[in-house]
Amino acid sequence: MTTDLGPALKALADATRRRMLDRLRERNGQTLKELSEDLGMTRQAVSKHVTVLESANLVSAVRRGREKLHYLNPVPIQQIHERWISQYEHDRLNALSSLKTALEETTVTGPDFVYTIYIATTPEELWKALTDPEFTRRYWGAGETAVAVESDWRPGSPVAHRFAGADEPFMRGEVIEADPPRRLTYTVGFVPTPDNPAPDTRRATASFHLEETADSQVKLTIHSSDPRTEMREQVHQGWPVVLSSLKTLLETGRPMPV
Repeated sequence: MTTDLGPALKALADATRRRMLDRLRERNGQTLKELSEDLGMTRQAVSKHVTVLESANLVSAVRRGREKLHYLNPVPIQQIHERWISQYEHDRLNALSSLKTALEETTVTGPDFVYTIYIATTPEELWKALTDPEFTRRYWGAGETAVAVESDWRPGSPVAHRFAGADEPFMRGEVIEADPPRRLTYTVGFVPTPDNPAPDTRRATASFHLEETADSQVKLTIHSSDPRTEMREQVHQGWPVVLSSLKTLLETGRPMPV
């Protein structure tokens, strides 16, 4: 199934909306009032631009009390890159580097980043793709870097991320919430290895929200927070690729080439 990127391209054609995305790139998680500053237009006009960006899936919103925080969602940008740009590149790492400024550290209370993607599948199949280690190996990395995500997915149970062929996981965590096939939250942190005997073991938190839409798709939204500032850049680079590969696998039966 080909993703319709027309709304994203149309939204990006407007200079004001590009400026708003630049602001979210500089500091994610802003309110409408903050986005309205120095734009020289009413909040109502800014709200209309935000609605266009949300409809194009370039901005995701999260409510925190009375406030609505807005986050740049780089997944459509990654899909544009894959469709028209990546075939001309010789080094896949360039695709990751091109996304390094997609999201930056936020200073407001809330997730460090929010991603949203629409996938033509069922909530049950998407839940399986997120929780079955044999499934995660097919879209999360490739070859020796393919990652199996392992757990029995009960609250309080351990979570492990293990590379293909490895005896021990490189990350461990704990299931915080599991409500199949709607919500899943868990933590992960690096474990000591011979090559890295003293890693930063503080744990990141990832929360997955699955919502079935009226057009037989599932809206997947991921909220993530990471206390390890030095890791956020790598997380921001990697998640758009993982989600795009997940979407390709579920919709075509084949993972995206990595």
